[in-house]
Amino acid sequence: MKAMKLYILEDEIRILQHILQIVNRIDYLEVIGSSAEIAVAAKEIPALKPDIILADIRLKDGDSFHLFHEIGINDFQVVFLTAYDQYAIQALNLGAFGYLLKPIDEVSLTALLHKCFHHREHEKFEQQQLAVSRDYYLAQGLGASKRIALKSVEFIEVVSIEDIMYCKSDKGYTTFYLNNGHDILVSKGLKEYESLLTPFGFLRCHQSYLVNFKYVKKYYREGYLQMENKESIIVSSRKKEEVLRYLENIA
Repeated sequence: MKAMKLYILEDEIRILQHILQIVNRIDYLEVIGSSAEIAVAAKEIPALKPDIILADIRLKDGDSFHLFHEIGINDFQVVFLTAYDQYAIQALNLGAFGYLLKPIDEVSLTALLHKCFHHREHEKFEQQQLAVSRDYYLAQGLGASKRIALKSVEFIEVVSIEDIMYCKSDKGYTTFYLNNGHDILVSKGLKEYESLLTPFGFLRCHQSYLVNFKYVKKYYREGYLQMENKESIIVSSRKKEEVLRYLENIA
């Protein structure tokens, strides 16, 4: 069982020590770093690539909401810690996995970390299943002729899967960008289409993007793809190795 990497952003030493006492008793957790400053965390988090972050909201050099607006939270799960319950809605709107009020209760924190761990393991299993499915269908030569019905508010449009350049998710909606310059907005999340499209040469390169690699022109090592229509698609740090492997295997 691979350990889940944990980073802690907390500037109150007694609370940090209390958290460490709790998490050090959990065998599937590995504490890879901690900081009392947002400025330090902004550099360490992208470099250390944690699976989960326990983050105080109000710190001496600012609030962590600004940090996560800057670096995003697509590559890890965030649990916010605070003594002020008025931040709950803002934390959840940002996409936090959880929200705990201080003083930190050991049972509540342990239960939430356990939930995070199983959520991560489930996501890993789904990705493995999607990879197997993709390889099988591509080997059968089924990728060229399939079509999909996209239901917008005004109509249902049937398009060839090979004509979809990429899909972008936003707040429960998905926009399909086609090779003819048109786009179609549907009221379903990206996950609804990931299992369907992955076998046909699509890859989830970011929480918000599912890309048809038929239309990828370049990959820049800073972390983005350039499509044939000149659009730039961000690649999350966690997906970079998978994207490189995928590119290396393109015939």
